[in-house]
Amino acid sequence: MRLFQAKEAGETERLGVWRDGRALVLQSAHDGVATTLDLLEASEERGLDPARWLAQAEQAGRFEAVAWDDLVRGKDRRLAVPVTPPEVWGAGVTYRRSADFREEGTGIYDRVYSAERPELFFKASSWRCASPGEAIGRRRDSSFTAAEPEIAVVLSRRGGILGFALANDVSAWDIERDNPLYLPQSKIYRGCFAFGPVLVTPDEIADPYALLLRCRVLRAGREVFSGEASTAQLKRRFEELSGWLLRSNEIRTGTVLSTGTGIIQPLGSGLEEGDVVELSCPELGELRNPVALV
Repeated sequence: MRLFQAKEAGETERLGVWRDGRALVLQSAHDGVATTLDLLEASEERGLDPARWLAQAEQAGRFEAVAWDDLVRGKDRRLAVPVTPPEVWGAGVTYRRSADFREEGTGIYDRVYSAERPELFFKASSWRCASPGEAIGRRRDSSFTAAEPEIAVVLSRRGGILGFALANDVSAWDIERDNPLYLPQSKIYRGCFAFGPVLVTPDEIADPYALLLRCRVLRAGREVFSGEASTAQLKRRFEELSGWLLRSNEIRTGTVLSTGTGIIQPLGSGLEEGDVVELSCPELGELRNPVALV
């Protein structure tokens, strides 16, 4: 299934399903399900079959067909994050290029790349997340904030993978490079994370380690950076990362784990106010966000 959420001004998010080339938005709750998180929790906790639920909801006339382009443009209603996460966590140094770029003689990044224990950090609460089309943030006290294009996995409370999505782990690289103890300030602030436009369930992904992720940064309509990476280059498997996240740590169903970047903006080419960041992956769609100072 390909799930998304849509909302109108002043309204709460509503579950959407991309099916047979059509975008369907739920108009009223069906069997206690109104949002993506409701569907994931019902599947996890009471054994609800999502495919059967969808068929029943369609038969009951609970869905309205809408134009996807209208959602992307924000006409009448707009895309929201595909699931409202209880928490967002991040993993770092999962690609060799990330370890090389971050290293400045301390040895800590190279060591964590090779270590048994991965780098995991708290990234965002739901209200810090940017929806597709919403602004991501560049800190005013940062001179080099960069996009970090990543694949995010959405987890059950037991750590099972419920879906995949595009994600942008926006980070103030200069702050972290100044001192690794400043990592929370580099990573956590308003507009520091974007993901979407859809949540794709594992049955739709033939090989999660063959996903090609592309990134473009546009400035006044001109491309100033582009890069690509494949999940084939990942040092760690998704299940390994989620397993470490659950060590001595409880999570709730719908928790997002962003799995690290292999696309590195070079020094001197950081994000500026008014830039637009475009992420794309054939299996996961396109995520587009403008940049604002925060």
